[in-house]
Amino acid sequence: MTFEVVVYNIESALKAQEGSADRIELCDNPAEGGTTPSLGTVEVVRQNVTMDVYVMLRPRGGDFCYSSYEFYSMKRDLLQFQKLSVDGFVVGILNPDGTIDKKRCKELVDKARPLRVTCHRAFDMTRDPFEALEDCIEAGFSRILTSGHRSKAIEGVELIRALVEKAGNRISIMSGSGVNENTVQEIVSKTKVKEIHFSATSFHQSPMIFQNQTIAAMGEVGKSEFELRTVDPGRVRKIRELAQAC
Repeated sequence: MTFEVVVYNIESALKAQEGSADRIELCDNPAEGGTTPSLGTVEVVRQNVTMDVYVMLRPRGGDFCYSSYEFYSMKRDLLQFQKLSVDGFVVGILNPDGTIDKKRCKELVDKARPLRVTCHRAFDMTRDPFEALEDCIEAGFSRILTSGHRSKAIEGVELIRALVEKAGNRISIMSGSGVNENTVQEIVSKTKVKEIHFSATSFHQSPMIFQNQTIAAMGEVGKSEFELRTVDPGRVRKIRELAQAC
C-alpha cells in the first residue's frame, strides 16, 4: 500500500514526512483544488524531504480545458521542476466534450519521462470513466487519482472497484477525496486499491502577535490569515495503520 499526502506548503511537506507518508502531491491554493506551486517552494521541499515529491501542473483553478498559453506554461513548469530532481508530476487536461485530451496529456507525459505522471481528478469530470481509463492508459499515465466520479471516494467505491478490476496491471487506481480515519478502511476493503491519497489536515494559529481584525484574509470573506493550514503527522500515521489493517 502506498500512502500519498497532498500538501500546500513547506511545513505540510515536512509534517507529511514526519508522519511516514510515502509520497506527497505538492500544490498551491487548496481553495482552488490545487494549482502549480512556486519554483522556490518546490526547490525547498525537494531539498528537505527524502520521500517522493510529485508536483501539480495546473496553471489555474476552474475547469481542465486549457488555452494554448496555459498549456505552454505547463510545459515550461515541467521543464523547470525536472531540474530540481522531483519524482513525478500530477496533471489532467480535458477536451470540451468531456474526454481526456490524449494528445496534450501524452505530450506532457513524454516530456516528463523517465519520471512518472498521475492523472488527477480531472478524470472525475470526464463523460465516461471507462473511456477515460483507456485514454489515460493510451496517454501513458502511471496512475489515476479518482473519487469514483463522486464528490467523495466513500460515495464512489463501486465505480473505483470496477476501475481497479478493469485496469488490472495496466495502470494504478488511487482513491482520494474524503479519505480519513472514518472512511479509509471501508474504501480500501471495498475497492481493493493499492494506493490512497489524503490530506490529514490540521490548522494552527499564526505566530503574529499584532492582528488587524478589521481585515479578514485581505478581504476574502470567511477566511483568516491567522489560521495556518498544515498536516498532522499523527493523523498520517493513524490512517496508514488503519489501511494496513484491512
